[in-house]
Amino acid sequence: MKKILVANRGEIAIRVMKTARKMGVKTVAVFSTADRNSLHVKYADEAVCIGEPPSNQSYLLGSKIIEVAKSLGVDAIHPGYGFLSENADFAEEVEKNGIIFIGPKSQSIRVMGDKLAAKDAVKSYDIPMVPGFDKAITDVATAKEMAAEIGFPILIKASAGGGGKGMRVVEKEEDLETEMNHAVSEATASFGNGSVFIEKYISSPRHIEIQIMADSFGNTLYLFERECSIQRRHQKVVEEAPSSVLTPELRNIMGEAAVNVAKSCDYLGAGTVEFLTDDDNNFYFLEMNTRLQVEHPVTEFITGLDLVEMQIKVARGEKLDIRQEDLKIKGHALELRVYAEDPLNNFAPSVGNLEEYKLPVGKNIRVDNGFEEGQDVPIYYDPMLSKLVTYGETRNEAIQLMIKAINDYKVVGVETTLPFGKFVCEHEAFVSGNFNTHFVKNYYSPEALEKTAKEEAKVASLVALKQYLEDKKILRVISE
Repeated sequence: MKKILVANRGEIAIRVMKTARKMGVKTVAVFSTADRNSLHVKYADEAVCIGEPPSNQSYLLGSKIIEVAKSLGVDAIHPGYGFLSENADFAEEVEKNGIIFIGPKSQSIRVMGDKLAAKDAVKSYDIPMVPGFDKAITDVATAKEMAAEIGFPILIKASAGGGGKGMRVVEKEEDLETEMNHAVSEATASFGNGSVFIEKYISSPRHIEIQIMADSFGNTLYLFERECSIQRRHQKVVEEAPSSVLTPELRNIMGEAAVNVAKSCDYLGAGTVEFLTDDDNNFYFLEMNTRLQVEHPVTEFITGLDLVEMQIKVARGEKLDIRQEDLKIKGHALELRVYAEDPLNNFAPSVGNLEEYKLPVGKNIRVDNGFEEGQDVPIYYDPMLSKLVTYGETRNEAIQLMIKAINDYKVVGVETTLPFGKFVCEHEAFVSGNFNTHFVKNYYSPEALEKTAKEEAKVASLVALKQYLEDKKILRVISE
């Protein structure tokens, strides 16, 4: 494998290219006209414009990307995450054109991409499931019958996708029709498939996922868990590894369950098996993401492994060179997704020019970044600027370093989730580890964030005043 095309943009494209460069592999970037001056274009060995800014006219044009790959003698395509990363048809087309797809086989993506098919595939492994109906529906009448049988609250979920799209929590029967219509409509718009299914809503869940890696020789490893319960709109914002609530015994049980999920679809490469846990630490299979995850750096910190390097090695037919018993958790890592969003305005996208953009640096601080000062943040794509990751020997050490790193991260021109990340890291519920996916609903509000900011500003001004008076006293002594 001498040349890889990265079918993505921003920080994940650069992340893949960095490992490829370390391995002596050349890289090709693809970009839209809006990304002509982006960092991933500058970082690659070669770059090709594939279309206009809207993703359906550029980054989602699988056939065009494959044409570019063939014309440049590319050996493999890495899809990153988002865009075409979980598109089974694209993976199949890549395979048919004699190019290596750095990811699972198309059939695995197809099975796990349909939540109902995924549940059916893992049934024989006796993996716990949330109570519900394994039947895709689109009509309100059937939804009402199902809800009556399992009882409220229920969760309506799109069967063909994830990321919080086509997902609605329904607390009572009178809201069912409205929420059902919203879910079907959103699922249709997001995935081209309006089918949804219904399951019991776990009222105080934690979202815990297991990273797995599988080779073509029948070896599958679990690389421990990530806690992803700090979410807004069913999408993760803060992640950490390991979880503060898993015992070694439960970690092993969930890890082995994740390995069985991978085996159920003959999995290859990096993947993530997602679970919900309840107050009693019962766990339930949620879904499998058949790609590298946004939050993979926290796993890399606690294991010392390069997941992209492992992906590439597995894709070119190599055997995993470590065993499960070789893997140990070392320390604690925390990740904040730095989105160009306004936390004071319901996390609405905040586009504009990065008039000032300075990244924090220091030992155990990692920033997977896709932007630079002076660059515009386009409206066409996911608004994530970077991922800020910190590491410590203990969880508290990682949290304190994250607070420092947030303070050192300078952004002017757009609003970001940095203040929200600091709010989380300083909140008692998070610090204590006593939180779940309702953290934002239970503790966060724009008013709470503003109050925290005012209190910090007051403390800073008092410290500055004290320093001023002390300096003045010193000057008086010197002058006398």
